[in-house]
Formats: sequence, structure tokens, C-alpha cells
Amino acid sequence: MRINRFNTVTMVFTMVTACFVLISQGLPSVLSAEALAAVEALAKEGQVKAPPGGVLAEPVTNTGGPIYATFEGWGPLKDGSTALLLGYFNRNRTQLVDIPVGPENSIEPGGPDFGQPTHFLAGRQYGMFAITVPKDWGNKKLTWTIVANGHKNTVSFWTNPPYWIDFYKNTANGNEPPRIKFAMNGTEYIGPPKERTVATLAATVGQPLDLTAWAADQPPTITFESGAEPAAPAPGRAPGAKPANEPLPAFIGGRVVPIAPAAPGAAADARRPRGDIQVIWKKYRGPGDVTIADETIALVTGGDAKKFVEAKTTATFSAPGTYWLRAQVNDSSGNGGGGDQCCWTSAHIVVNVK
Repeated sequence: MRINRFNTVTMVFTMVTACFVLISQGLPSVLSAEALAAVEALAKEGQVKAPPGGVLAEPVTNTGGPIYATFEGWGPLKDGSTALLLGYFNRNRTQLVDIPVGPENSIEPGGPDFGQPTHFLAGRQYGMFAITVPKDWGNKKLTWTIVANGHKNTVSFWTNPPYWIDFYKNTANGNEPPRIKFAMNGTEYIGPPKERTVATLAATVGQPLDLTAWAADQPPTITFESGAEPAAPAPGRAPGAKPANEPLPAFIGGRVVPIAPAAPGAAADARRPRGDIQVIWKKYRGPGDVTIADETIALVTGGDAKKFVEAKTTATFSAPGTYWLRAQVNDSSGNGGGGDQCCWTSAHIVVNVK
């Protein structure tokens, strides 16, 4: 089903881009009946909304731009419940935006707080949080509204069949998400964050707080000879698609947008040793600045799925209050599984700062 979604988005993006070029050159643009039907079908589902003035391929900006909420997809969790996975696209290259939960950062009905971020990092951020719903959730819909720099954007989401995801297995190569825990003998977490938060720590303003996690990973169980192609593409990935971490154009906020993977510090991060897996710490919520000594920690597991490796860093807080930090573990598939939503793991930690 995710392959169908990819093909549809790619087709519509191609045809919209072609029309945009024709119009910009003063030439007529004609869409076939089939193309119009594809756009209308997506719009009818509510996943794509045509904004005033049409659908445009927009460039990113440095500051002052919008933030688009994104629905990554939905799928079953190991306990039988269902997770609705969401992320966002901050279209500002250099502007990190803080929006408290409320009218300008709300999920309804039943909200406004469903555990969404209030600190928005630059660029495309995959699967930042999940909303757990019963297996029999049906077609009930939720809507996430974000108002950033005066730009209001919403996304409505539900258990839409084309957006089904297997969070725990990439069937093309047998890859599974890494596992993380925050105590040597503590609970292991895998896949999208089922719980809003999994631990609570205490800190003092200006004093480094130790952050320690242990991570392990089951590497892909299906390998291919050098130069060989897999028998089938990964779910949601068509033959010839861009490699991991080069996201495809997407419909976000009702517009076709080219995803810019780079963000401040991306070049430096690319030069870091990758290891077998990476533990990445980021601020998720909170009233002040958070300085993390080493945001990305590369770990070497040697392909041993049972081997938990320790990752240590510190966080220093500039102001008192309640913060959330997000810990994410990536394997070779990269951020958001390179767009497939498998295989990575994340969890949120509360820190009360005095």
C-alpha cells in the first residue's frame, strides 16, 4: 500500500511541477482526466488540500516560514493497539521555533495536548511522536494545528489504509528497529514512542545532567551481493527511488514541497563516525535553552543483536521548568528509516529543572 502512495505522490508531483513550469513560461497547461481524478481523490481523503492560488513547489526559507504538521502513517503495536505516527517539516533553515501547547499548537478533538513537540527543530523531522488508539479506532479523525510565524497549517489523520506501516520489520531486508533502555536492567523500548514519557529526571540550572542510555540493534537479516538489487523494493520505496536520507517530494500542508534534508549542523554531523547505530538527543519541550554536550553518539555493536552498548552525554539547562528530551536510536536506515518509518526507535524523558 505504501508503494501505491509513493507512486501516486510521485505522479502528482511530476504533473504539478510540469504545469508550474509551463505556466511560468506563459504556456497553457492541460491535465488529463486521469490526473485530475488522482488529485481529486487525494483531496477527497483529506490528506491533500489545495490551498488558495493552487499547489506550488515552494523553496525553503531561513526564517519567517511555516511549519507543516505531517502524518507519517499508522500501524499496529506489539500490544495490539494502534499508533498514529506524526512528524513535521519546519521550512526555516535557521529558525528553531517554540510554540506552547494551546490554540497555536493543538490536536483536537480531545486535546489540545497529545504529547506533540513544542520545540520545533529545523527541517524535516520524522516520526517525532505517536498517538496510541484502540485497535477498533475505526475512521475517527484527529487534526493537528500549527501556527508558526503567522502561518496556520493543519493536517487531519486517521487509520487511512494507504498509510499503513509495519513499524517493526522492513520486509525487503529483514531489518528491525534498534532497542533502547535508560537503566542497565531497565525496560527496553523499540519502535515508535508508545508512552508519552518513559522516565523523569531532576536537574539544576547551569549544572550538567548526566544522560545515559544503552542501545542494541538487530542488523538486516537479508543481504545482497555487491551491485545486486533486492528482489523487491522496501515498503513505500519504488525502484530507482532516492537512497536513504534523501527524502522524496511530499504533500505537506496541501502543497507539493521538496524536502531539504540539511539543517544547521548537518554537515558536521555527516563527518561524525557513524558506528553501527547512533543515539541522538534533542530538546523536545521546555522553557529555556538546552545544551547537550554530544548530541549524536556513535556506537559499535559488531552485529551482535544482544549486545547493549552504553551511550553517555550531558545536558545543561538555562532556565528552571519542566523539559522533555527526545532520545532517538538510528541504524543504517537513517532518520525516519530513510522515509520508510522503519527502522528506528525513540523515547521521551522528562527533566524537572530547579
